[in-house]
Amino acid sequence: MPQLGADMSAGKLLRWRKLAGDHVQRGDIIADVETDKADIEIEVFTTGVIEKFLVQPGEKVPVGTVLAVIREEGKPLTAEELRIVTTAAREPIPAMPVAPAPSISPMPTRPAMGEARLHISPAARKLAADFGIDPASLAGTGPGGRITLEDVQRAAQAKPAQPAAEVALDRPARMRQAIAAAMARSKREIPHYYLSTTIDMSRAMAWLTQENLKRTVEDRLVYGVLLLKAVALALRDAPELNSIWMGGTANPVRDIHVGVAISLRGGGLVAPALHNTDRQNLDELMKNFRDLVQRARAGSLRSSELSDPTITVTSLGEQGVETVFGIIYPPQVALVGFGNVVERPWSTGGQVVSRPLITATLSADHRVSDGHRGGHFLAAVDRKLQEPEKL
Repeated sequence: MPQLGADMSAGKLLRWRKLAGDHVQRGDIIADVETDKADIEIEVFTTGVIEKFLVQPGEKVPVGTVLAVIREEGKPLTAEELRIVTTAAREPIPAMPVAPAPSISPMPTRPAMGEARLHISPAARKLAADFGIDPASLAGTGPGGRITLEDVQRAAQAKPAQPAAEVALDRPARMRQAIAAAMARSKREIPHYYLSTTIDMSRAMAWLTQENLKRTVEDRLVYGVLLLKAVALALRDAPELNSIWMGGTANPVRDIHVGVAISLRGGGLVAPALHNTDRQNLDELMKNFRDLVQRARAGSLRSSELSDPTITVTSLGEQGVETVFGIIYPPQVALVGFGNVVERPWSTGGQVVSRPLITATLSADHRVSDGHRGGHFLAAVDRKLQEPEKL
């Protein structure tokens, strides 16, 4: 079960798209998973043959749970993979069921006891809370009667399924809770610093107007893609901002996958990645940006698009907002905000003229960079936008 965001602790498998024994290639969609924010298409990251499914559709399992075993081409199963395949406690799973998987009989309960006397790991306690299960009602199967993750999972499977209509009504609230958890964690754990600069957009907007005159309506560019490309190229000048914070340290990422904050029609937002943003030309970027927005709002994002962003760009310009100071989305270490393009007085060459201006902001993790490097990055974004023909 992949972690599709810092706020995700568990996911519900909706269906398998392949059969046991099928050959799969890297990038194939193998399953659909429900999260608090959306239903996500799960990709495979290896090429081989599906050996066994270990989780049934309808099950909600913690992040990191093995869902299936795939035998890579030209490689025998490892001892651990062989053990999982041959000793898995779960029954063989029909890959594409037409009916809900049979429910599991309720676990016997034990007398209620004080919460402090429960022998339960923090991970199992959190999962029980996610499922709305009272840990005191569980019979632990671990050493000394300790309640394990598997005990919580079995109890969750035995609960009556929530009606589809109720789930649909509940998702906006669950999404809001997920966003709240991630943002609270960010402000609690990340020492933010904030910078802003005003960028003269006259050259970029003039170039964009002339460029769009050469194009059909369907092929025209929006200035937002210029901003995305400028950010991606500027990260080459400040690579420390293109990092992931893991294990108490910043881990620089070679590829630049800019996450785009997209508001959803039902409320809330997601920030999926435009992969290799710096290596796409503006036509590719425009096409992929449109596709990403459409699929995000239709609920058909891929798992890699939610797990791969290395930095996020957010813009509230369409709302008339001029300045955006965002909150970093962990485990990223930076977020860039853009406001609306507005006409303002601007001094240039000793004269005050009216120019289209935009405010660019940076929210950055002080554990990874400082104001000097953040200012260097924003200056690089400005330089890129003064030469739009090179984007």
